[in-house]
Order: sequence, then C-alpha cells, then structure tokens
Amino acid sequence: MLGIYGILIVFMLISWLVSMRLKSKFKQYSEIAFRGNMTGAQVAAKMLGDNNITDVKIVSVEGQLTDHYNPIDKTVNLSPEVFNGRSVAAAAVSAHECGHAVQHAHAYMWLGMRSKLVPAVSFASRYMQWILLAGVLTITVLPYLLLFGIVMFTATTIFSFITLPVEFDASNRALAWLDSSGATSSQEHEMAKDALKWAAMTYVVAALSSLATLVYYISIFLRRR
Repeated sequence: MLGIYGILIVFMLISWLVSMRLKSKFKQYSEIAFRGNMTGAQVAAKMLGDNNITDVKIVSVEGQLTDHYNPIDKTVNLSPEVFNGRSVAAAAVSAHECGHAVQHAHAYMWLGMRSKLVPAVSFASRYMQWILLAGVLTITVLPYLLLFGIVMFTATTIFSFITLPVEFDASNRALAWLDSSGATSSQEHEMAKDALKWAAMTYVVAALSSLATLVYYISIFLRRR
C-alpha cells in the first residue's frame, strides 16, 4: 500500500514540476519576438492555407494555455496571448494546433480513435470518481461496484495513451511546416521545438499517472474482494 501511495505522490510531484517548467518555457519564449512578425492567428491561417485547408476557423478563447483544436466544429482555438502574440511561443503553439487540423484533414488514425472515445470518456470522467469512492467504501458487500469504476477508469487511461501519438504527431507536423515554410530561423526553430517538447511532456506524465492510479484501484479490488 505504501508503495502505491509513494508512486502516486511521485507522479503528482513530477506533474507539478513539468507544469511549472512548461509555464516557464512559454513565458520565456513569449518574450522573444518572432522574426516573421506574424501573430499566432496569422501563423495558423498561413499553415492552414499551405495545407489547402479552407473549412477550419481560427478563433480566440479565454484563458492561458487553453489552446486546442476542436474536430467537431473544425475550429483552431487560440488563447489571447497566442492569437494576438507575435512571439516564438505563439507561433509554435498555433502551428501545433493547426497540426491537429492537418491530422483531421488527412484522417489521421489516432486522432479518429481519440475522437470516437470522447463521449465515453466524458461520461466516465463525470461519474467515475464517485463510483470508485463508493466502490472502495462498500467493497465487502458490493465488490463489483469498484470493478465498474475500474472499467470506467480504464477507458480514461486508454484515452490518455491514445492522446500521446496525436500530440507528438501534431508537434512534428508543426515543426516540419515551420522549417519548410521558412517561417522560423534555425534558432527560433530550436526554441519552438523545446516549447512543444515540454507541452508534450505534460501528456506523458498524465498518461503514466493515470496508469499508476488504475493499478492502485485494481490492487484494492484484488486484495479485498
């Protein structure tokens, strides 16, 4: 039991450190002007145009690091700092989100799988914590309630791991375009690569943390049933 708790605490600490590192990197590269002198929105428009994508809208959304691509309504959603920013960080993030739009246009397998899981994962995320808690408290009389919660948690864990190739591929597409289009200098390219690397690391840690938590609940079920 202490071993499992120790692993969970380690992942919580690593997650916090990676999150702080990402914010630090984003702040650092947000202060470095992008030589193309384009805003994040303009970078996104150019990347979409270069990939012959004309049915995706670029919109601004509230918050910090809230940037994402929505395959349902085909929108590249950029935070104000990225949408209006003329920095290396803004260019990297906007290109990354457009990388998802390119994936969608090319029917990238992992993005399709991830999109299909969204409804089930949304449902599971809403209720599984309560079901897991109730399952642990009533395991001696209702052991299969915990098992049901474990099945739901398994779905979210699988989703976390499917997200990894989606995020890494989007970054690779973004970096390849930034290089081939001549949008970034060699120095700016390395900065963009570094920023996207730390963004990807948050997904890696989240996936491993989810797996460790899943193992924790499975161990409870096997030990007490």
